[in-house]
Amino acid sequence: MSADLPGHSRIVLSVNGTEHPLDVVDNRSTLLDVLRERLDLTGTKKGCDHGQCGACTVLADGRRINACLTLAVAVQGRQITTVEGLAASSGLSQLQRAFLEYDAYQCGYCTPGQLCSATGMLAEAAAGWPSAVTAGDAAAELDTAEIRERMSGNLCRCGAYVNIVTAIEAVARPR
Repeated sequence: MSADLPGHSRIVLSVNGTEHPLDVVDNRSTLLDVLRERLDLTGTKKGCDHGQCGACTVLADGRRINACLTLAVAVQGRQITTVEGLAASSGLSQLQRAFLEYDAYQCGYCTPGQLCSATGMLAEAAAGWPSAVTAGDAAAELDTAEIRERMSGNLCRCGAYVNIVTAIEAVARPR
């Protein structure tokens, strides 16, 4: 099979700091499917496949995206970070450690998306991006209501929200 087939492309995806040349990619393939099926990065989960649950959240150039709604060919040239790429060479990220410490998961299915989304959300807040709660006050503190609003695109079917918010608060407002 060749990328010269109609509807197929040769692309290079930069994922977690590694370049992945892919010779034959169907132009209709989602980033989620390419990550899981072609690159064997199975941390990113397929929840609803409609962009409604956030289980597939990854970062593209540091911004949150739903991998189930994003075509793989559309992110060529962007730096993709999955849950596998959040940890530093020295170990888990501060947010990952907080999720463990505050028991911010139950079944764990949504956890990769929650972690990627929280990572992106903390960067957005640090950059002064407003939310519906801050009403344009970019200097607003990341309190419980603010975190809940900013994380509202990520569902947890087990209902671990209290612990998820507590873990994010621990990182956002260290004691």
